[in-house]
Amino acid sequence: LIPRMLLDIQNRGQLAAGVTVYHPADAAQHVDEEDEHSGTSKELLRTYKDVGTVTEVFRLNHKAKFKSIMRDLEGPAAIGHVRYATCGKDDVRYAQPFERTHLEKRKWFSFGFNGQLANYGELRDEIKSQGDFHLARETDTETLMHLISQEISQQERGVDLPRLLTNVYARLDGACNIVFLNSVGDMFVSRDPLGFRPLCVAQRDGLFAAASESVALATLGFSPNEIRDLEPGHAIVIQNGKLDEIQFAQPPRRAHCFFEWIYFANVCSTLDKQSVYMTRKRLGEELAAMEKARPVVDHESDDVIVVPVPDTAKAAAEGMAFDLGRPCLEGLMRHRALGRTFIEGEDREEKARMKYIPLPEVLENKKIFLVDDTIVRSTTMKVLIEQLRDKGKATEVHVRIACPPIMAPCFYGIDMSEIGELFAPEHLSVGAPITEELEVRMAKALGADSLRYLPLDAIARSVGRPQEDLCQACLTAKYPTPAGNRLYDKCVKKEQERKTRGETRCDAGCNGIRQRMIEDDDSIPMQPARL
Repeated sequence: LIPRMLLDIQNRGQLAAGVTVYHPADAAQHVDEEDEHSGTSKELLRTYKDVGTVTEVFRLNHKAKFKSIMRDLEGPAAIGHVRYATCGKDDVRYAQPFERTHLEKRKWFSFGFNGQLANYGELRDEIKSQGDFHLARETDTETLMHLISQEISQQERGVDLPRLLTNVYARLDGACNIVFLNSVGDMFVSRDPLGFRPLCVAQRDGLFAAASESVALATLGFSPNEIRDLEPGHAIVIQNGKLDEIQFAQPPRRAHCFFEWIYFANVCSTLDKQSVYMTRKRLGEELAAMEKARPVVDHESDDVIVVPVPDTAKAAAEGMAFDLGRPCLEGLMRHRALGRTFIEGEDREEKARMKYIPLPEVLENKKIFLVDDTIVRSTTMKVLIEQLRDKGKATEVHVRIACPPIMAPCFYGIDMSEIGELFAPEHLSVGAPITEELEVRMAKALGADSLRYLPLDAIARSVGRPQEDLCQACLTAKYPTPAGNRLYDKCVKKEQERKTRGETRCDAGCNGIRQRMIEDDDSIPMQPARL
C-alpha cells in the first residue's frame, strides 16, 4: 500500500522516498539465508529509503526488484514519506522516515514530518546547551526526533502518546504534521494546531489510512464520504489495537497555507473540504473578470488564445478561457522526464529551457494570454516568454498570474526562502497597490507585453475560506506565529544590507537565517490485522 500512496503524492516531493514497517518477530513470514545471517528478522522496525522518486526508490518499473524490496517490508502497520527540500543535500541521510533505534522497545521509533519549524534554530541551540549533545544533520527533522526521544525518556514506563503530543507540540512554532510508529506497534498521525499543511484520514473494515492529500486515500478505494480532514490540533492515536482521536492542543486560529490550493497539491485532491481543481478554476474566472474590466486585446479576435504553463495552471487557464470565450490551447508541452521546476532546487533556468517545448503550430501569429499560478523567482517565466516568441513565433505574450505577488519568504515549508530571490519585491513594497505604471515596468522586466496579478481578496473567494483562516504571509508579510515574524524581521535587515552593498538580486539573501534543511510529505496506512 505504501508505495502506491506515495506515488499519488509524488507531486509533494521528488528528492527521496522511504517507508518504515512494523515487523514483530512472531509475525515474520519470510526468513531467508541472508536474514538468518544478518538478523534482519529480529528488526521490529524496518526502514527502507533512498534518494529519487518513488518509482526509482522502489523500482516500480522492475517487477522482480520491486517484489524483492517489498518482501522484507511486510507488516501490520507502516509509515511512508516523500521528501521535498527547501535546501540541503541529495543524501539518503536526509531521507525520511527517521528511525531512532534503542534497546528499550518503547524508545525505538520511526517518524515522518511534513512542515517546517520556524523556531528550529532556538530548539537546536536549546538541545545543545543541555549537555554533551551532538546533532549529526543540520535539519529540524533531527531536532524534532530528539524532542520526541526526550519526552519518551521522561515517562517512567510505556508511552503516553497524548501526553507526548501535548508536550512536544507546546515547544514547536511552525508547520508540523507527524506520523509516528514505534517497535511495539504504537502509532499516531497528528496535525499541527494551526493546520498549515493538509492531512486526510479514512477508516473502513479494519483498515486505517492517512495521507497529506485525499487523492492517496481515494486510490485505495475509500469513498469521498469516508475521507475526512483531520482537524488542527488533533491526532489519531493507535495503541493496543484501539484507535482514538484526541485533541492535544487548542487551535488559536486557522492558518491553512493557500499555496496548497494554488500550486502545491495534486489537482485531484480535496483539502479542508475545498476542491483543488475547482479552486484553481475559480481563480481563472477571477482573471477573466479582471480582463473584461480592463481589456488589453480584443477578446473576440480569432488570433487571441489562452495558454497554460503546464501543469498546475491548466485549471486556471481553462476557467479564464471559458469566461472570455477564447480557446484554451496547450501551446507549451512539458518534458515528462523532468520534474516540477519550482520544487526541484538549483539550475532552475537550465531546467526550464529543457522542460518546456513551445508548439509553433499552435502559437505562431497568436496573441497569447499566458496563465501561470505564481511568479516566485521569475526564472522560468522569463525563459518561457523568450521561447514563446523565438520558437513559438507568438506576436504578443500577456502574462496573467492566478495569485497576488509573492512578497515575502515562507518559513513554514515552501521553498521561497529569501527576499533577494523573489521577483516582486524588486518592484513593489509590501501592501502597496499595483499601479498601471508598475505593471508596465514589471512586464518589461519579464519581457512580456503586459502583466497582471490577482488581488489579495480573490484568493479567499476562490478557496472558499475566510481570509483569517488562511496563511498568506508570503503575500502580506504578516506571519501567524511569533518565530515567523522574528525570522522575517531578520530577513528584512539582511535585504537592506544587501542593497546597501549594491549586490544584485540572488547574490545574497537570508542563507544565514534559513537554517531549514528539509520539508516533507507523509502518509500512513494501517492493515486490518491491527484492529
